[in-house]
Amino acid sequence: MVEQTARFEEVKIPLREPLHGLDAVSGILGIPEWWPTGSRICMLIAHGSQIKDPLLESLARDLTSRKYLTLRFLLPHVEAKKTQFDPPAVLKRLFQSAVGLVNRDPTAAPAHIFVGGKNQGALAAAHAATGPVRAAGLFMLGYPLHRQGDMEKVQAERLYRATTPMLFVQGDKDRYCDLKALKETLKRVGAPWDTHVVRSADHALRLEEESGRLEEDVFRDVLAKVEGWTTKVLGE
Repeated sequence: MVEQTARFEEVKIPLREPLHGLDAVSGILGIPEWWPTGSRICMLIAHGSQIKDPLLESLARDLTSRKYLTLRFLLPHVEAKKTQFDPPAVLKRLFQSAVGLVNRDPTAAPAHIFVGGKNQGALAAAHAATGPVRAAGLFMLGYPLHRQGDMEKVQAERLYRATTPMLFVQGDKDRYCDLKALKETLKRVGAPWDTHVVRSADHALRLEEESGRLEEDVFRDVLAKVEGWTTKVLGE
């Protein structure tokens, strides 16, 4: 249950240059009770689709209730309802602006920033983590490793360049990330990595109807893995 004193604010993250007719993208900032306290951890979470994503809403809400500062936000092409993915340079600057927003009050700035996202948001976070953003870790939910059903052409260059610890949370029915292809790819990754498989889940980490599991089971599963991984990365 969310602490009643946790606050959630709608914010705008400015773009360095106008794009798709936008000068900012929409986000929601989650501020825990008594922030800043404890380890002062911030989680930046990029949405790969609309801002109303039940999994990311639940993850951000529950992390905020556990003393994490959270900021989840849209990518420019998602906000503008465009299909073409934004250029890497745009994504890196967007994450820089997100970092600037959570650092706007120097007395309440986080000590550790983790970057992540879901689906295209995970890909955007991977671009950001190989750029100027100093991230403690990179977490990716439903990372799009290859085109649908095409395991021969993986998109892994940015993963090979990453130096920050990485977490992959993937559904075992994900047609954009074959688990065997991911395992082979990670053999060539130099940075520390961890994986977590959500059984009976697709690319969006939605359950198959016949899975016999509840959506809330996935939410708790993902929360526990992300929180446990951050603790491990920070050595706490």
